[in-house]
Amino acid sequence: MIAPAAVLYESGKPLVIEEVEVLPPQAGEVTVRMKAAGVCHSDLHVMKGDLPMPTPIILGHEGSGIIEAVGQGVTDLKIGDPVIPIWRASCGQCTYCQTGRPALCDMGTQMRFTGLMPDGETRFRNTRGDSIRHYAGVSTFASLSTMPAACVVKIPPTVSFEHAALIGCGVITGVGAVTHAAKVPPGSTVAVFGCGGIGLNVIQGARLVSASRIIAIDTHGSKAAHALKQGATDFIDASQSDPVQAVRDLTGGAGVDFSFEAIGNASVIEQAFDATKKGGTCVVAGITRGDARAAINTNQLVYAEKTLKGTLYGSTRPRIDLLNLIDLQASGHLRLDALLTRTYPLSEINEAYDGLQRGEVARSLIVFD
Repeated sequence: MIAPAAVLYESGKPLVIEEVEVLPPQAGEVTVRMKAAGVCHSDLHVMKGDLPMPTPIILGHEGSGIIEAVGQGVTDLKIGDPVIPIWRASCGQCTYCQTGRPALCDMGTQMRFTGLMPDGETRFRNTRGDSIRHYAGVSTFASLSTMPAACVVKIPPTVSFEHAALIGCGVITGVGAVTHAAKVPPGSTVAVFGCGGIGLNVIQGARLVSASRIIAIDTHGSKAAHALKQGATDFIDASQSDPVQAVRDLTGGAGVDFSFEAIGNASVIEQAFDATKKGGTCVVAGITRGDARAAINTNQLVYAEKTLKGTLYGSTRPRIDLLNLIDLQASGHLRLDALLTRTYPLSEINEAYDGLQRGEVARSLIVFD
């Protein structure tokens, strides 16, 4: 099968839109025809070289689509089924899977960092016959993508593909950081550092659990409107004032019960930690450069009994929690339309990432024909 895709040949260079050969699914695999794909900062890290990956590679880890073909042995999916790709596939058998932490499964880790399928091969070829790597097992920037069946969740046909794509990464990661990783109780005070796709959904999560104060922080003042729509009670423009002091001023000098870093910046992690009150918890959801180190005041871990923790995929169980989030959207509790700022065709994917870096969007999607 031949399909258009956005291929990264070299970090620091634009993505190349070209026709690629998509090999048919092998045993235990499916081919997905993508309908929408998220323009996410995690892919930008690879594009810029902050998170090195072997190239050439087709990026994209957030999306939605329909099953185009089914490999031998796949019995729970059929052609035409609508699905959300899971960018951290799990085996279902290891200790992490059995204890409700499937994002840490070695299956997903192997595919994320090697760009290969579990059999050590790829399912993409360019016109010269060269192998092209996969990103996170799913490569949603290809209009057709072959992946393990473990990488998809069947969803109800009633959910729109645009909503499904948003839920597949930004929503589940942000909301899950609140509900699963931090387990924020009602009435808590919350600060969210970064109001991009993840941060806005952390704000949504805090609203869903009835946090009493939700302080949004970003260096782009234009993000204030997006944050307030999702439930923030306050907005701090970190380009105009010290965000740590501003958070303390809003909380009587104490700091917040829970802070969330949703950017992937070591200095911002330090700010989020410092803005947390005694006995509070700082949760890091942003992906940093591979060599990043944060300078944490370690005495605060002891004398202030603060907690610093990370979360991957919102510490959720995607096969269960993606469907729960779809139910929340159907009942009107998730505000997804307000998240989606703009859509682009695949041919304009580089422009989409330029807009992301300029802070022009809350969340944008590539929409396939």
